[in-house]
Amino acid sequence: MTPQEILKQYYGHTNFREGQLELINAILSGRDCLGIMPTGAGKSVCFQIPAMLLDGITIVISPLISLMKDQTEALTDMGVNVACINSSLSSAQYSQTMHKAYLGEYKILYVAPERLLSSGFLEFANQANISMVTIDEAHCVSQWGQDFRPSYLKILDFVSCLVKRPIVSAFTATATKVVRDDIVEILRLENPYLLTTGFDRKNLYFDVKQTTNKYNDLISVLKKIGNKNGIVYCLARKTVEKVCTLLNKDGYEATRYHAGLSAEERRNNQDDFLFDKKTIMVATNAFGMGIDKSNVSFVVHYNMPKNIESYYQEAGRAGRDGENAQCIILYSKQDVRTNKFLIENSNESEELTIGMRNEIIEKDLNLLKQMTFYCTTQECLRNWILKYFGDKSVSYCGNCSSCLTNYETIDITIEAQKILSCVYRISQRRRSFGKIMITDVLRGAKNEKVIKNGLDTLSTYALMSDVSTKRIILIMDFLIERGYLFVDDMNYSVVKLNEKSLEILKDRISLEMKIPVEKKEKTRSIDTGHGNNLMEKLKKTRLKLAYQENVPAYIVFSDATLKDMCGKKPETIEDFLEVAGVGKRKAEKYGSVFCEVIKEYLREA
Repeated sequence: MTPQEILKQYYGHTNFREGQLELINAILSGRDCLGIMPTGAGKSVCFQIPAMLLDGITIVISPLISLMKDQTEALTDMGVNVACINSSLSSAQYSQTMHKAYLGEYKILYVAPERLLSSGFLEFANQANISMVTIDEAHCVSQWGQDFRPSYLKILDFVSCLVKRPIVSAFTATATKVVRDDIVEILRLENPYLLTTGFDRKNLYFDVKQTTNKYNDLISVLKKIGNKNGIVYCLARKTVEKVCTLLNKDGYEATRYHAGLSAEERRNNQDDFLFDKKTIMVATNAFGMGIDKSNVSFVVHYNMPKNIESYYQEAGRAGRDGENAQCIILYSKQDVRTNKFLIENSNESEELTIGMRNEIIEKDLNLLKQMTFYCTTQECLRNWILKYFGDKSVSYCGNCSSCLTNYETIDITIEAQKILSCVYRISQRRRSFGKIMITDVLRGAKNEKVIKNGLDTLSTYALMSDVSTKRIILIMDFLIERGYLFVDDMNYSVVKLNEKSLEILKDRISLEMKIPVEKKEKTRSIDTGHGNNLMEKLKKTRLKLAYQENVPAYIVFSDATLKDMCGKKPETIEDFLEVAGVGKRKAEKYGSVFCEVIKEYLREA
């Protein structure tokens, strides 16, 4: 069979997405490869199709049980023989799975990285015909990535232990050039085919809301979005509990997910969300990797994430069906302080040396700084993200809060000079402070800390007494983002001058910045038309079948497939096979049921 035939028979599609066929062909030619594709772009197809066509078995190394579970369920439903090896298996289940693997009954075996070097698995690996080793979420191998896992360093040792080296393929959704180079070097990919398809997800709307009352702003967002499925990410478990409780009290169907819950409750709550029993999942970042729920219409970050990579991966869980979706951050300056505390006090693996840990902390603080710049910029938010990943970008996307906000351009030259002069006068006294203290000095505050440090005697004291705190900090954030001021994150986030500061203090260059005037509200609702009553009938049928098979509804068919059914209205199995997302196995399993629903609808119409 050809890749195109596999795509049609198993996945029900006639055309590959951007980059998929190129990566598949590279693997089938025997080359190692690295694919960088945004969340929802179909990375798994790039290694699953070659796995079906190559002789032998493909080992897929995956970091999370939920990710393995989701992909194995979807493949099994399509008629592919797959299994997974992880800590969720009992000893009997593990023995049975390994026995079947020895007999060659699987085309794909998903494995947790911690299992690779166990004697039993190594013995199997050197007896089996392994055609390919695939590393999913490959950024985990790099300490410069957003989610470094020391267990991923075992992958190279595993491949080196094999009698015959298989093809090695690696995939991730978010990686800067530094991380991409790190993946190639650490995994020792041989003459790899490298492909980055681009990071733009045009159906996603990006918004950052500066807020002083997060819950009220969250409710405002939910009221505008309507009764849709979505995720609310929070930094702390306590915040998850609070927000989930309040949402339920206010009549929303919400559930929760964080590492403090029992494994059983996490599994049950996750299933409630996947099976559409609950419409909102309130969670820490422990939730989501590998969850291919297609009808997520919004992702709200109740707290600012700690880096752009994590944010874009989490935000990308919205709109996987291609429909319009919203990605919103509720930002406050407390988020920066909380993230900084978490970074500096994280419980890193014992496998890390003190030197490695310090390097990771320094790297994470720098990534946090970039995330803060994103939340305070007036630039096009999509443009900011694409530039960060080194992708092509435009100055105006028309689908983010910055592009849909009216701005006035103001001259801030004098105010910038006053702010930098204040930082300079403080430094002359061999002292340094953060943004709040500098603002207090400029506004002439008489609090104890200012008086105790003698800052009321500075020549810049009360120099901006007629300017609001909000405006001073807004200008200071702009100066930091543009590099005219430096924030020393390793020294309590104090603000310092740098070489570029001299352009304002000595060269007296003029400086302008954009200030938001008023926001144009643009309503974004997810279209659930395409047949109205028919769509609802198909959804009910899908849900019934999903319950019977104990799988999430999207495993049966995505919303996009149901909408195509509404448009094509197939009445025979032959016509049903023409619906996007319907493969041969699914047509055999579900075709007659859905065709009968459509015929009944047409009779009543």
